[in-house]
Amino acid sequence: MAFTPTPAAPGTGINTEGLAEFLRRFFAPLFLVIVSVVALFFLFTREITRFVQFILLAIAIGVIFYVPNIIEVTAKAIAGALGIQ
Repeated sequence: MAFTPTPAAPGTGINTEGLAEFLRRFFAPLFLVIVSVVALFFLFTREITRFVQFILLAIAIGVIFYVPNIIEVTAKAIAGALGIQ
C-alpha cells in the first residue's frame, strides 16, 4: 500500500490566527527589560530631563503596544466629537 499525498485544498495558506497575540507575548518582556535598563542608565547618570522624555516616549509606545485598538477607538472618538460620520 503506497502513500499518495492528497493535494491541499485551494485557498488554504499559512494560518496567522493569533499571530499578533503571540508576538505581543514574545516581545512584551523584552520591551520591558530594555525600557528598564535605559531608564536606570538615565537615572544613574543623573540626566533627569532625558529620563522624563524617555519615560514619556516609552509609555506612549507601551500603550500602543499593549492596547493595539486604542488608535482606532481614539480616531472614532475624535471624529465623533468633530461631528464626522
